[in-house]
Amino acid sequence: MLQRHLPNGMTFFAHRLTNAVTEGLNSKIQTIKKMAYGFRNREHFKAVIYFHCGGLDLYPATHAIPG
Repeated sequence: MLQRHLPNGMTFFAHRLTNAVTEGLNSKIQTIKKMAYGFRNREHFKAVIYFHCGGLDLYPATHAIPG
């Protein structure tokens, strides 16, 4: 069994690629979906996903930091 999966395992060590980022993003979207209890409009649902996952700065600096 190990022989069958060895090429894929070696690919990980060569490139260090995983699907962890995709799984994390999917988890966030599923959490948003559960919290919403169903959106009436698909466009609103997409907007909420972009809002939460888009990395927006919700508290922009209004004044320069002294120093």
